[in-house]
Amino acid sequence: MDDLLAARLQMAVSLGWHIVFACIGMTMPILMAYSEWKWLRTGRQVYIDLAKAWSKGVAIFFAVGAVSGTVLSFELGLLFPEFMKHAGPIFGMPFSWEGTAFFVEAIALGVFLYGWNRLNKWVHWLSGVVVGISGVLSGIFVVAANGWMNSPSGFTWKNGQAYDIDPVAAMFNDAWFTQALHMTLAAFVATAFAVAGVHAYLLLKDRKNEFHRTAVRIALAFGAVAAFLQPISGDISAKDIAQRQPAKLAALEALYHTSKPADLVIGGIPNDEEERVDYAIHVPGFLSFLAHGDFEAEVIGLDQFPKDERPPVLITHIAFQIMVGIGFLLAFAGLLYLVFSARWKHMLEKRWWLWFIASLTPLGFIAVEAGWTVTEVGRQPWIIHGIMKTKDAVSPMPGLQYSFYMITVVYLLLTIIIIGLMRRQIATIGTYYPSARTKPE
Repeated sequence: MDDLLAARLQMAVSLGWHIVFACIGMTMPILMAYSEWKWLRTGRQVYIDLAKAWSKGVAIFFAVGAVSGTVLSFELGLLFPEFMKHAGPIFGMPFSWEGTAFFVEAIALGVFLYGWNRLNKWVHWLSGVVVGISGVLSGIFVVAANGWMNSPSGFTWKNGQAYDIDPVAAMFNDAWFTQALHMTLAAFVATAFAVAGVHAYLLLKDRKNEFHRTAVRIALAFGAVAAFLQPISGDISAKDIAQRQPAKLAALEALYHTSKPADLVIGGIPNDEEERVDYAIHVPGFLSFLAHGDFEAEVIGLDQFPKDERPPVLITHIAFQIMVGIGFLLAFAGLLYLVFSARWKHMLEKRWWLWFIASLTPLGFIAVEAGWTVTEVGRQPWIIHGIMKTKDAVSPMPGLQYSFYMITVVYLLLTIIIIGLMRRQIATIGTYYPSARTKPE
């Protein structure tokens, strides 16, 4: 394993692991605060029980996510020092704001966790709202930094150096809004459906449990709305990428040849040697419409780029297909939930429906991982799009593969520990929360 591959794999493992906790940190506090708000409005015990139970999960995931996020920030400098040498002064602002949001979130979470029965009820709820807002903002700021890597701005590049640096312009680059919107919705979809899935599975074991039934309803309501909005966000992103990163669009659609009109490719296996897609379904003209809003528009293919500047097509295309496929499946599940809720009030008593929701538990996070694969692999070979290649930014220090092996083992151990903690937390729900105990008939 060469050092470039080792460095990229370590960043992939670290980011892929951390992104799960980032999504949970953006979403769970909102669910937690919403449940407490419902308790304040209705006085029903089940809502305060949910708020307390979910807050413990938030605390666990926040602690682990904070550590893994810190590791990522150090890895950027250690694994890609040439990148940080030039990029640090330019896009440091969103990282500093992310740090501020993180500290606000940590303080507010401490107030929320230790403020039960010590603060005014509405003040306590407000601290939960602050946790939720700062968690979302923290994610947006990080995505803004990544957006700069995809659409560098706020500087003038001359002779391998950056001049006339404008940190504000760098932060609010052309990619930040579309990426932040897409990522925020993805976080809500993935986390809400995962929460609904876990509680649906537990409801299967105890069909009269008000605690789990209410949790499924709340989570699915948030997940359904986000899942409906996600395809709209995806369309906005596709049109944006077509303008800024046509090579990425060509790779994710496996479009080897510039076409007018261009077909949308569904499924299939890209064949780089013969520059075609095998076993795919082609929808005539639809890629032209998605990219430019015109069924007859020309879409730039990979043939317009040197081979050493083309993204890896196989990985990017398959990851994109996984992301889109899961996205539409979850949107369909959200539609079913809204229809069933309107027409059949007792739908959560149907075993097949609970099994269906439970089976969706990991899919949102798989889609998130696939989406980040599209974003990062689709930008290759650039670490700063059009400015600096990844191979030119990697550390010259030898032996990076050992760092990759070590960090992978550490994350595997942490995964086992977290699963154990969450299993223990779930097992004690019926002990600590009255609404989670089924009342005798």
